Amino acid sequence: MGKEFLNLMDPDDVKKIIDSLNIKRKIENVNLSDAYQRVLAEDVYAAIDLPPFDRASMDGYAVRAQDTFGASEDNPITLDLIEKIRAGDVPSKKVEKGTCSEVGTGAPMPDGSDAVVMVEVTDIKENKVDILEAVTPGTNWAIRGSDIEKGKFLLSEGTLLTADKIGALSAIGLDKISVFTKPTVAVISTGNELIKPDEELQHGKLYDINSESISNAVKSCGCIPLASTIAKDDYISIKNKIDQYKHADVIITSGGTSAGAGDVLRQVVDDIGEVLVHGISVKPGKPTLIGTLPEGDVDVILFGLPGYPVSALMIFHGFVAPFLRGVAGVKKFMEKKEGSVLKLSRRYHSARGRSHFVLVKIEEDIAHPILKDSGAITALAEADGYFEVPKNVEIIEKDEEINVMPLSGL
Repeated sequence: MGKEFLNLMDPDDVKKIIDSLNIKRKIENVNLSDAYQRVLAEDVYAAIDLPPFDRASMDGYAVRAQDTFGASEDNPITLDLIEKIRAGDVPSKKVEKGTCSEVGTGAPMPDGSDAVVMVEVTDIKENKVDILEAVTPGTNWAIRGSDIEKGKFLLSEGTLLTADKIGALSAIGLDKISVFTKPTVAVISTGNELIKPDEELQHGKLYDINSESISNAVKSCGCIPLASTIAKDDYISIKNKIDQYKHADVIITSGGTSAGAGDVLRQVVDDIGEVLVHGISVKPGKPTLIGTLPEGDVDVILFGLPGYPVSALMIFHGFVAPFLRGVAGVKKFMEKKEGSVLKLSRRYHSARGRSHFVLVKIEEDIAHPILKDSGAITALAEADGYFEVPKNVEIIEKDEEINVMPLSGL
């Protein structure tokens, strides 16, 4: 695509380009115990009837309903108790005229019975049960398959497996389930000045922030971050590091995206792939790069974020996170949780012509803008979320309502 750097694009146009990107989804079988917050890769149908047998819904006595007709506190009807059945037992006697069986909640209904009289409306004396209230057939018991019949549809492909959904799968006896493999995301920080937290901090050096912050943001989108790493600010180092992680579905770099002499990511991607975006009309995060790298019959998606931690995280949340949530299959679930409408604590001025991402601290349902530059690490420590100012808005007044997005995910 040539060598034109920082050809600023409208954020909406960039989002359309991102929406057109895709990765090949893979499927794996996992134990149900490991399926929490995974995404179903197939429709699921009930393998058994639920309940799998006629069962009592209350503690009480299984009866023939017709034997209770006319019963009341003033005119109890007495039945012979022939058996006690608890959950997990197998009934051995048939309920016939003038008899009943004691049943616990969830216990199988004995043959011959068609209703359960609650224990609260009975009196028992030895093996005799006084019925103080009449019941009709079907009272207080569930027929086999009344919840769902064997072979009927239960859950659809694309369902996020939350605790309740896993409970439903457990009920039909599944121990393994097909889910989409979580997309893998390599996280690479670039910069000659960067060192790992376990290294001694020398003059001119900085601890790498983006590796950990972006890796954990990747996790919140339902993806797996690969071991984060640091590359030097030179062509060979960056190219070698990208080549090392081309087995990933997505590569996220930070730093090396502007037009400075040491910022060579654009040159690397131009040579080994295709640059789709280099420069977005946003603040912070203008020098963002998006490209594709051919790898076999698929393309690896590369997002080149700015080096400043605030800029990197803002671009991640504004542009990369929706893409990752989509390919991980959790976007719909996440969208239900996103955004809180809050009032702004003070007037906010935005530069003309560029969208702004503004970090905020939330106190008593009021959003306080954090007015620090994109290199200020304390801004991340203070932030509870952020809001977006459209490019055609210059002033947001105090007490005006804004939509505050969280900085966390799954």
